[in-house]
This record gives sequence, structure tokens and C-alpha cells, in this order.
Amino acid sequence: MNAPVLNNPGRRKFLRNSAIGSGLVLGFYLQSTASALGQVAKPASTPGTDFVPNAFIRIAPDGTVTLISKQPEIGQGIKTSLPAVIAEELEVRWQDVRIVQGDLNPAYGRQSAGGSTSTPTNYEEFHRLGATARTMLVEAAAATWGVPSSECYAADSAVHHRSSKRKLGYGHLAARAATLPVPPASAVVLKDPKDFKLLGKRISGVDNPAVLTGKPLFGIDVQLPGLLYAVYEKSPVFGGKVIRANLDAIKALPGVRDAFVIEGTANLNGLLPGVAIVAESTWAAFSARKQLRVEWDEGKVASENWAGFVARANELARQPGASVQRQDGDVAKALAGAAKTVEAAYSYPFISHTSIEPQNCTAHFKDGGVEIWAPTQNPNSAQDAVVRDFGLAKDKIVIHITRSGGGFGRRLSSDYVVEAVAIAQKVGAPVKLTWSREDDLRHDHFRPGGFHFLRGGVDAAGKLVAWHNHFVTFANNGKTGSGGSLSGDEFPGRWVENCRLEQTAIDCGVPMGPWRAPGSCVFAWVFHSFIDELAHAAGRDPLEFRLELLGNRDEVPGSNGGQAYNVSRMRNVLRAVADKSGWGKKLPRGRGQGIAFHFSHRGYIAEVAEVTVKKTGELKVDRVTVVSDIGAQIVNLSGAENQVQGSVVDGLGTLMFQELDIERGRIVQSNFNEYPMIRIPDAPTKIDVHFLKTNYPVTGLGEPALPPLAPAVCNAIFAATGKRVRQFPLARSDLRWS
Repeated sequence: MNAPVLNNPGRRKFLRNSAIGSGLVLGFYLQSTASALGQVAKPASTPGTDFVPNAFIRIAPDGTVTLISKQPEIGQGIKTSLPAVIAEELEVRWQDVRIVQGDLNPAYGRQSAGGSTSTPTNYEEFHRLGATARTMLVEAAAATWGVPSSECYAADSAVHHRSSKRKLGYGHLAARAATLPVPPASAVVLKDPKDFKLLGKRISGVDNPAVLTGKPLFGIDVQLPGLLYAVYEKSPVFGGKVIRANLDAIKALPGVRDAFVIEGTANLNGLLPGVAIVAESTWAAFSARKQLRVEWDEGKVASENWAGFVARANELARQPGASVQRQDGDVAKALAGAAKTVEAAYSYPFISHTSIEPQNCTAHFKDGGVEIWAPTQNPNSAQDAVVRDFGLAKDKIVIHITRSGGGFGRRLSSDYVVEAVAIAQKVGAPVKLTWSREDDLRHDHFRPGGFHFLRGGVDAAGKLVAWHNHFVTFANNGKTGSGGSLSGDEFPGRWVENCRLEQTAIDCGVPMGPWRAPGSCVFAWVFHSFIDELAHAAGRDPLEFRLELLGNRDEVPGSNGGQAYNVSRMRNVLRAVADKSGWGKKLPRGRGQGIAFHFSHRGYIAEVAEVTVKKTGELKVDRVTVVSDIGAQIVNLSGAENQVQGSVVDGLGTLMFQELDIERGRIVQSNFNEYPMIRIPDAPTKIDVHFLKTNYPVTGLGEPALPPLAPAVCNAIFAATGKRVRQFPLARSDLRWS
């Protein structure tokens, strides 16, 4: 890569780098991720100060290099992979690196982890930061030796002089480097990817030893002097209010310090009304909760149930959609003239995130401000929520980001944070709020359910000529739930000459939020299953049918400024997965292959599932082959493989088991015995992971490998049994065959 020239320094904002004693601290960030690579600012020397958290690199006199991980770690591996980018450019030995999780700080810019954005929004900047520090260290060494810097190079945490073979470790150079002016961006050369020593290799997660040995890392591990422990009881009906509770009886129980009502707000995703119990231990708080008796005003949501939603969706399906997302050609005429038509209804329920670590947060409200320790995916949003609900200025809110035991979008919400702050404000002591598993399952911000009513037609040559979808989804107070908005560009929109996409929302009181690969996690299943139906109706091979549909264009532009699709990348992953999986091989009845692809979160992914279905209906996924195109560079091969394998397992578990019932405005299921997770015997026997390296920008992988899994498996089930799965979860489908 070549170093870009800084053309408009006024567009970007830099933070300072600081000399700390004899060490070097260097940091910068860009306000706009869309802006060009940035210039690292000249150091603002602040002798005598200690570690300044608005920096990313610290080099100590003993040679230890400390790198800051600014994004929340939720199991996606970002705490390892982004610092590795700096280390690569810095030419530091990985064993010399110490990684520290950064707290919320404007010095780091946006710190949320969601939408598979952490890597693409930081990758180039982190290269620039490491390369700038490396350049300064080389200049420091050259000045020390009195030689041109062009005769020196950095490698293995030291600068070397080619001709004399002399070398100086970074620890010896830090003090002098801190006194140098920061070189202009034009003088900083990034490494050629062919010279990478660390990126693209398998790097073990930096937290792995601590996780394996049970050392405190997670939010639920936080301990403070004088810490109290809290639970929070909310209405089982979403949005219900407290009428009265047996608070005096609760306060008299052993270990209980206090119990009180919090009025809360009407925000379904914020601070809801409830009863807090504060105790000397989590055990005492949980025990006291069993004695709590609350009379609730359940409100209008108590009249809602899933059966009612289903009936309403079927009723709406007979009517025109409330909005039209896409209208191309004349669908009715094309269907009337089609050689064959297919009509189908697909549906899926509300589901929960069920991260292994339940929601929790520790807060200490003091001196007019609050200090927070939270396993959050979005500390910026948490800070905004505290500002909104408590009227505090941002500089009065300190947020420490802990590792999260799973996120999948759940920890983008901040309800548990404002609950902890509200309790801490009342108590005047540090308080750790811990949700039970039942709290987590019943008070999630759920992935919205949905209903798709589809019609499609193929002509006599077996070509797709008509596509109609009326999507019925859910909304809160008129706002469609996260992942519930159907884009007019959703595939195969833009590829079918006669295409109509409509949407209607049912307003409900069930709180909704982003669930891994929002929207794509279900749209891919519905659309690539229905495409498979049409391919079989046309008597075509499902792979050939898709390739013909994609056509020969390299790119299809988005509508109204929407996302353009790189069609050649789509074709390439499809062809590659067919090759890697042995697509089209003859299999006996009861075994089948299914194929699907999907573009989401900037990633192009295709998958082939191979399954066995016994005559008695038991399903075994024998093999899943995944081909991903996520750009020019795999940052951490181990992390990337884990993301794909995890997506396959997570996607299969969701497909097979997960379903929430809603009755009288409340979730029926309470724990894993009623909401099972996938177990080892149900996991695929083999997952083959392949990456196509292309010349496109690097992107994330936390989400795009999940959506194609469900359609690939369901299409394979059809190939094996002739039975089409049109309803989630699979546990509802009878897969027996004869």
C-alpha cells in the first residue's frame, strides 16, 4: 500500500501523543470514518504525567509495548485482531505486546461493536498509527547512530542498521522518539501485504488464558470495596407498572439492605418500572426476590398473544401492503403468463439473544456523577441513555468496558445500564445489578417475528419472470422492529423484471432489538428457500438457476442510493462453494445437498449444506461448506475461522430449536429447559471454511456467515426428503419420509 497524501487536515480531528517520562505514547483518531487516512499529530509533550487513555500505543523503557483495544470484546476477537494491525505495522514481536481494554473515551472515537463494523471502520487507521510510530522509532535510531534513516529498518521490536548490523530495542529508543516531530502522512509508508508477518496467521485470543483459568474479565466478575448486590423485578407484561409491593417484608429478610419501587419510563427499550432489591450478596438478593409480591397494572399489552398475531398476519396478507418497497414491471400479468407458478407462506417467531452471561452492570453514583462497569456493545449509547434518563453531563459519566459473555446485538441496548444507575443513585453505594436467566429470556429486546406471503413464476425456458412478496412484520408505536424493514433492493429485487415487494407492520408491545445479522438472518432463509422452490418447479439445478438469475453484469447499483451489489463476487463465491463441496453429486434418498448465498454487512458468503434425514425424521447435518469473500486481508485467520464456524453452529441452533410463545403480553418460556440451545450431537459433523482473497476493502465477519446457513440446510432437507420447510423452528416440521 502507498501512503496517501494529506489533502485536507481540517476535515479530521487528532488527539495528541504524549511523552510520558521516557516512554512514547502516540494516538490519533478520525472523526469521520469516510475520510481519508489521517495525519498523526505532533506530540504534545506532558512530562511527568502517567498513562493517558486517549492514545493507542505506549512503549515503556523496558521495551514493553502496550496497545489499547478500543472496541468492546464480545467474543468476536476484536481485542486481539485490531491491536495486531498496529503490531504488524509497528514491527513489534507479538510476545512483547500487552493489550489493554480502553474505557469509553472520546479519544478513541466511536467504540460500538455491532454490524460487523469494527474491522472495516478501523483497519486503515490502525495501519497508519503503527506505521507512524515505526517511522519515528527508525528516525530516533538513525539520529542516535548519526546515519541516514534510509539505512535503517525496524524488525522484531528493534531498529537495525543494515551495514553495521547494529540494533537498538524499542525500549532504548522510546525517549528519543518522543521528542521527534511526527512525520507527515506522505512520509509514512505502510507495509506491503506480502511482507506481513502477523496478519493472516492464526493468533490466539489475548484473553484465552484468563478465560480458561477463570480469572475475572467479564462484567459479572466486577468487585469493588463496599459493593452491594441488586436484582430488579419488572412486570411480566411488557410495560406494566407497579401498583404495590410487600417492600417492608422484603426489607426485613436476612442480608437485605433496601427494597424500593422505581417509576421508570414508557420507553420499552429503556428504564422500565419495577422493584429493586439491594442486598449484601447476590444470593441474598435472589433469595429475597422469591418472597417478593408485586401487584401490577399490566396495561393494554396484556391482550396480545402470538396466535392473535398469526391470525392478523393472515388477514393482512389478503390486503394490499401498507407500503410498497419495490415495483418493477407487471407482476400480475407475468404470473398469469408464467409456465409455472409457486405460492408459499413462510413464518418465523420472536426469538431471544440468550447470551451466556446474563445482563449485568455495576454502578456507583457519587459526587454528582456516576462510574459504570458494563459488558456493553455500545458504551456511547449507554452514556447517551444515562444523560437522557438522569440529566447528567457526559463528563460526569465514566464507563469502564468489560468483556462480554456474548452479545449478538443484545448489548447494543442499555436498559440494564440505566437500571443499575437508577438503583445506585437511590442507594448511594456501588451496586452490581445481576439479571437472572429468566430475566434475560423474558425481558430481552427480541428479534421480531415475521410472515412472508410469496408468489413467483417461471417461463417455459425455466427462467424466473415474476416475484411478489408481502411481508408482515412488527412495530413498536409505529416504528418497525430492528431487522424488520424489507429493503426494496433485497435480493432478488433488481434482478427480476416483474417484482413487487410490500410490507405491513402489526403494532405490538413486545420490545425488539437487533439480533445477529438483523433482517438478513431471516430474509436469506425465506428468499433463498423460495428461489429453490422455483428452481425445482422449473426443473433446473438450483446452482445454475441462481447463476442465470445473477447474469453477467459485474455490478448492480442500489436503488435510491442504496447498496450496490458486486455481482461478480456473488458469482465467484457460488462457483467456489460448488467446487469445494462437490455440488451435484449423486446421493441416495434421505441425503441431500442445499445451496444458498447472501450478501450482508459487506460480506459475500455462499454455503452448501449436506444432510442426512432418517425415515423417522431425525436430521443430521453432515457437512457445511462455507466460502467467504470479505476482502483483501484476513486479519486473524483463527478468529475468522471461529467467526464462520460459530455462525454456522449458531444459525443451525436457531433454525432447529428457538421459538418464543407470547401469551397475555408476556413470554411463556423461562429458561434453557424450554428454550434449548444447540448441543454437540446436533452440530454439523464437519464445517469447511474457505476464504477468497480479493482486492476489495477489508470487512468484518461477525454476521455475514450466519444468514446463508438456514436456507442451505432447508434446501438440503428438501433434496433429501421432498419436504419443504417454511416455518421456523425445524422442531415444528415433520421430516419423516418413506
